[in-house]
Amino acid sequence: MTGMAIEILLVEDHPGDVRLTQEVLKDFKVGNTMHVVRDGMKAMAFLHRKGKYADAHLPDLILLDLNLPKKNGSEVLAEIKADKDLKRIPVVVLTTSNAEQDILKTYNLHANCYITKPVDLNQFIHVLKSIEDFWLSIVKLPTSKEV
Repeated sequence: MTGMAIEILLVEDHPGDVRLTQEVLKDFKVGNTMHVVRDGMKAMAFLHRKGKYADAHLPDLILLDLNLPKKNGSEVLAEIKADKDLKRIPVVVLTTSNAEQDILKTYNLHANCYITKPVDLNQFIHVLKSIEDFWLSIVKLPTSKEV
């Protein structure tokens, strides 16, 4: 992926986590455009390009919190992975929960990985940089969303 600009959708309702993620992502080696939606209903509107998101580009990577208003992250994940046009988009669950039932449920819904957000600022930055190193530098993401 190096040298290519990628589209990232951050689905996160906590303003501090959004701000920190934006700050860390802007320093990524890989050029990116990050879009932020703050609840599950807006996430699905964005992905289906409805309403104010009609001109949105499908993301190359989704960072998804589980604890969201209106529609929780598990519901969003289930809808993404059940949709033939969205299911190939990698979904990284990035959440505060470390409950075994949440981990099992998200993998059963075909999440691509599950990461518990660290409380410590430096560790959170390290996690975000690890996401960049793996998902944006090592992993080969599809360049086409076509079947």
